[in-house]
Amino acid sequence: MKYVFHPEALTEYAQAVQYYLEQNNKVAQAFIDAIEKTIYRIRETPTRYPIVDEEIRRCMTKKFPYGILYSIKPDSILILAIMHCSRKPGYWKNRI
Repeated sequence: MKYVFHPEALTEYAQAVQYYLEQNNKVAQAFIDAIEKTIYRIRETPTRYPIVDEEIRRCMTKKFPYGILYSIKPDSILILAIMHCSRKPGYWKNRI
């Protein structure tokens, strides 16, 4: 199944990559790999992950404190947020 990013989710992703690049290139690449693997897992079995709000699901990354919030559309997966787990819960709800 194809996937698309909400523009604000794409911005979050880019900002997180930039943060890790400032720390260390290898860590930044590990973060990108973790996000991409998580998206792959979502694409393989989108209904597997728990619903956190109405039709919004969350899949956690491995090794980084991030979750990907998404909804399943008829022909795609909409990624609403690349959320750091210490952020204020629900900040992304206006994206629905």
